[in-house]
Formats: sequence, C-alpha cells, structure tokens
Amino acid sequence: MKQDSKIQSQINKLEEKYKNSGQDLSSYLDGLLYQRYLTYWDYIHLDTLLSLQVPRTHFPDEEIFIMYHQITELYFKLILHEQKQIVEDRSQDLTFFIEKVRRINSYFKALISSFSIMINGMEREQFLRYRMALLPASGFQSAQYRMIEIYATPLENMLHHTDRGNFSGEKTIEGLFEHVYWKKGATDLKTGEKTLTLKQFEIRYTPRLLRIANQVKDSTVYQKYLQLPDESKNNEELISALKTLDMNANVNWPLMHMGSAYRYLAKEGKDVEATGGTNWKQYLPPSFQKIIFFPTLYSEYELDTWGKEWVDHIFNPENKEYKE
Repeated sequence: MKQDSKIQSQINKLEEKYKNSGQDLSSYLDGLLYQRYLTYWDYIHLDTLLSLQVPRTHFPDEEIFIMYHQITELYFKLILHEQKQIVEDRSQDLTFFIEKVRRINSYFKALISSFSIMINGMEREQFLRYRMALLPASGFQSAQYRMIEIYATPLENMLHHTDRGNFSGEKTIEGLFEHVYWKKGATDLKTGEKTLTLKQFEIRYTPRLLRIANQVKDSTVYQKYLQLPDESKNNEELISALKTLDMNANVNWPLMHMGSAYRYLAKEGKDVEATGGTNWKQYLPPSFQKIIFFPTLYSEYELDTWGKEWVDHIFNPENKEYKE
C-alpha cells in the first residue's frame, strides 16, 4: 500500500507538471511506452564524437594533435560552465563560490598535467611537416579561452601591463578590447600589420566576445568576489582558490605552451615560426604579459615578479626538460 501511495503521488505531480502543455498525462505516458531505451553511445553521441578527427596529412601524429586540442576545448567548456554560474549567482553564498572556483582549478589541473602529451607525445619531425598543412590555423584562435579571460576579470586587467596606464581613462568595452594583450601576439610590432590568423579570428569572434564583455562588465568573477561581504571576501579558502586559479590560468598554462613551443620550434641559430605567425617568445611568457585576474590579492612584489621565476627556469641553458 505504501508503494502504491508513492506512485499515486508521483502521478499527481506529473499531471500538475504537464497540465499547461495542452496535452494530458496519458499522452506523455504513451510517449514513454514508444520511446527506445537510452544507450551510452547515443547519450554522448559517441559515433559523432569519434568521427570528428579529420587529419589533413598522412602523418600519424597529426591525429594526436587534433584530439588533444579537441579535448582541451571540452575542458574550456567545463571551465566556462562553472564561470557562468558564478557570474549569474546573486546569493553571495561563500560555499557555492569556493566550490565553483575549485572545480575550475581541477579542470585546469587536468589540462596542465596532460600537456606532456603535447611536449613529449609527438615526433618533432612529423610536427614540423604536418604543421605546414594547417596554416594559418593556430591555437591562438581558441575563442573559448578568450571567453574564460573575459568572464574572469574586467578588460582593464587584460591589457598588456605596459599599456594599462595609457588607457586608464578608457571606459568603453569596445575601446579596451582593441588593446587586449593577446592581439599584440599576432601583430607585427614594426609595421603594426595583423597576421592572417588574427584577422580571421577577429572577423569570426569579435562580435561574440564584445557581447559577452558587455554582459559581464560589472559581474566578472573578480567583481563578484569584490562585491562579497567583508567576512566572505577575507575567507582564506576562497582567497587561496582564486590565487590558485590565477596561477593556473596565467602562469602554469601558458608556460606549458612555452615548453611545447620550446621543444618543437626552438633551434640553434634561428627559431621556427609558430603556426599562424604568432611571436611565441614574446606572447607566451607570463612575466612579459603580467596578466592577473585578481590583482588586489597580491603584494606589490608579487605583482612585479609575476611568473618570472618559472620563465627563468625554462630559458635557463642548463634546463634540459624541453630539449630532445
């Protein structure tokens, strides 16, 4: 009898749920009868997922290159999924905030630790050959990563540190966006000419990135933190999680890219240009860009020496980690 009562209660709730749909509950129950059982491969669209690796050359390692970047983009989507929840939340619940930032850090940790696939998982000779078939495509063109940055902190913090004083009076999103740090990474500093990689990216994604930047101009993750009550804002767990996020996104992640670029593109006499023509030695080092999502969490010394120790480690001639 107890089970029957539970089932009847569930039926009543379903009737309430569907009464405004224009169909009675019986129609939906018929749909359940006709519906096929859900399988794992259908649920995650496995066959479609496994068909998305389409190499442009015959080199076997190109497929590794494609899959790793696709996996990376899925992790970026997970990070954005958590960021959006922080940005949209109005409860100022400390536990919620900490949990979301910790999830983001777990995704970054997985990305950073997996980058050995890129550094040590491909033959350099194969990479230098099949990359010529990819021009001007470049990981620089990851729009999701630019979205992660926009959700994280105001655009004022995304300018190259040498430019921030020059645009301190600029308040429009559009004006600041023109001077974000990563645009310099694909611009010839002598001529001011943008690479095709950057031109393609701007045409495809500038409207979307500007729309997001305007949507979150007062509610980035950093601003959400600053709007918390003092007791929550001073919480050590939250501060630690945010600083870890800063270190993951703005030091460890770009430095793993540096390690990969150093292995595949650096050589005695003259470096090989990056795919897409970006100046990786100027664009990737954290100490050159000094991009920091949550600047008020750090001392002046920490801000001034941002990422320097790690960069010195990578460019130390005695460091063999990224050499063959």
